[in-house]
Amino acid sequence: MKKLLALTISAGLATAGAQTLGAGFSTGGGIELGLTGGYANGLSGEAFVHAPNLAGPFGLKVGASLTRPSDALNDNASFTNTGTDADLTFGDFKNAFGATESGSHTVFSLDGTYDVGELTPGVGATLYAGGRYGLFRSSTSFEGDTTTYSSNAFGIGAGVMVDYALAGNLSLVGDLGVDQFFKSAINVSNGDSIATNDPSYSGFDNLFVRPGTVFKARIGIKTTF
Repeated sequence: MKKLLALTISAGLATAGAQTLGAGFSTGGGIELGLTGGYANGLSGEAFVHAPNLAGPFGLKVGASLTRPSDALNDNASFTNTGTDADLTFGDFKNAFGATESGSHTVFSLDGTYDVGELTPGVGATLYAGGRYGLFRSSTSFEGDTTTYSSNAFGIGAGVMVDYALAGNLSLVGDLGVDQFFKSAINVSNGDSIATNDPSYSGFDNLFVRPGTVFKARIGIKTTF
């Protein structure tokens, strides 16, 4: 998460520098740096940099999030369709060999924002929508051996951030949104890469749990510079 935060801070500094050079643009309310946590198909946290009011109520937000998915590999998926000889599910495999599973979802976002304004004294809202790029990984380990499935996918998303002024430049912020990711090739740590048109893709797709439609709810803080 520290690396993700460093990336978003760097992006925010670059955005701020570009604003000083852009003719006809204003930083409006300043640069916002935020950190939120909550749920997005698992325990999730996001760091973001927001430059509001670049052109009237329109702004730009960049973010990076990390999620530990609640389920990395589908227990009901058949291993037969993923290259194993035995006709068993992944759940059977875990029970028979004591295998473990783990996963991570890393998502980078770039959004245009629209400042709705103050809803009530001290409470404001911002709408956002834009592109997503996700890096998804799931692994299973047993008896010292690990097999990893990974996939990088583009997506789109939208949502709303509501903030409540606490003190000075510090605000409480809530984020509700939805992201949609598209199918992409699945890579296996043994060197195989399964394209979406491969006959065996459906088997791997069923086993490797990764986002399609993601509903997210996070809460945190932001500060304005």
